[in-house]
Amino acid sequence: MLSSTKIAVAILLLAVTVTAKDTNQKKIQRETLTQYIERMQQQGPDLKHATLGSLWTDDGRFAGMNSDYKAMHVGDLITIVVAQGTTASNANSVSTARTFNASSGITALAGQLKTSGVQQIFSPQASQTLSGKSQGATTSTLNTTLAGRVVAVLPSRAMVIEAERQLTMNNEKQTIILRGLVRPGDVAPDGSVASNLIANLELELKGKGVLSDGTRPPNLLVRALLRIVGF
Repeated sequence: MLSSTKIAVAILLLAVTVTAKDTNQKKIQRETLTQYIERMQQQGPDLKHATLGSLWTDDGRFAGMNSDYKAMHVGDLITIVVAQGTTASNANSVSTARTFNASSGITALAGQLKTSGVQQIFSPQASQTLSGKSQGATTSTLNTTLAGRVVAVLPSRAMVIEAERQLTMNNEKQTIILRGLVRPGDVAPDGSVASNLIANLELELKGKGVLSDGTRPPNLLVRALLRIVGF
């Protein structure tokens, strides 16, 4: 029979293996690069047309003799200027009031009987008031510049771009992964494109290290391991 220590070590090794496997795949929204390109190709229409009897082809070697130095083909480098900002606010207020009064009694009886004891037989009163307010605000800003590459060109001439940057500083590792669709006309003469011109933009910023581990709750396996060892 295995001891509790061996079981804890086995669970820890399993958690490390699963984490390493997910990291090596470099997924965004649980989608690999191949699946992403296939999904983008299905969205674009097929604009190719046959030119029977003509020596000219739109994608020939001499078709872009007057083109400038910009990303256009698979493997070309492109600079992405990320300037994303989101601000959202929400405020709600509610107020209700309810009052209930009732009175029941006898003020006169036959034979000149006294009614002092029965003038107020039933006299309930109830009051209810509700007043509430809620307010929420969210602000997020990301400004950076990434160098990426063209990983595919769709039949509509739109380019599928991907950029990744890993930065390690003070035992903290930050990874930025970006994917999206760019039209050739949106690329500036210096070879850069703004993030607000990228369609189907997928941007992921994640960290790993002492700061992230201190603020991020552990996964299910690690929580089970901590419960076994008594922490």
